[in-house]
Amino acid sequence: MKSLSSFDSIYLWRLPVDFRKAINGLSAMVQEEMKLDAYSSALFIFGCARRKKIKILYWDKTGFALWYKKLEEDLFPWPREFTDEVVLISTKELQWILDGVEYWKIKPHVEKKYEKTC
Repeated sequence: MKSLSSFDSIYLWRLPVDFRKAINGLSAMVQEEMKLDAYSSALFIFGCARRKKIKILYWDKTGFALWYKKLEEDLFPWPREFTDEVVLISTKELQWILDGVEYWKIKPHVEKKYEKTC
């Protein structure tokens, strides 16, 4: 697989996917259901209902490539709290998903703005 930083965008499909779908079925989903260009420089992430498997589809200049991972014991964290079916995520957020981190629950410090110093 190419480096994550070599992709322009990473799209995650939040709804469970029938994992009998292979490249043709997933690329059709990108075009028809996600309304995105399957031939773009983007990764398209899909998960199964049980959250033990993940598929990543991308166009590799001459054909589609499909990356597949199955966890033996753990589950992939999957964002269910978003309203959109397609979620645009960063490379860092994808890495967190692959590492098992529920990044959407992480709350960073809130930026503070002050008028003057002490």
